[in-house]
Amino acid sequence: MIAPTADIDHRARVADSAQIWHLAQVREGAVIGENCIVGRGAYIDTGVIVGDNCKIQNNALVYAPAMLEDGVFVGPAAVFTNDTFPRAINPNGTLKGADDWKMTGVMVRHGASIGARAVVLGGVEVGEWALVAAGAVVTKDVPAYALVAGVPARRVAWVGPNGAPLDNQDGLWVEPGTGAEFVEDDGRLRQR
Repeated sequence: MIAPTADIDHRARVADSAQIWHLAQVREGAVIGENCIVGRGAYIDTGVIVGDNCKIQNNALVYAPAMLEDGVFVGPAAVFTNDTFPRAINPNGTLKGADDWKMTGVMVRHGASIGARAVVLGGVEVGEWALVAAGAVVTKDVPAYALVAGVPARRVAWVGPNGAPLDNQDGLWVEPGTGAEFVEDDGRLRQR
């Protein structure tokens, strides 16, 4: 389902099962996987790759060269940047062109979620099943299963695939509801 008011470049690849809503724009070379939902007014830049079963909510801005693995959630008005040192002009006053800067993309791993109005800076990787809180500004990599919040974002908890904070039980981290167990080692979490 593609809304008649969506702007899909003919050079983009959009899976037949994807849904692209009112006023969304998908640029040339972008890839939108199976069962994806791209919300109203969302922007998917040139060459961005979106895996299967992703949800990109209204007014989210995903700038190239971002890559979203399968099952990623991007909240309303979230922004993925791509310019580490943004300037409109060069030191000599001339307008910057495509060759005057290097794009640095965001990588979002399997099952991770980005909250509403969060900003993720170019070059950052968000680990699998990680959760970025609404309004956070992510300036460095987020480990798998981490819940990060604030400006700049910092880890405030560990979360499981169901999104709920994990409980610490005698040195093990346990996911409420499923009982899945995780082990923390040197600031990283892995499933046991």
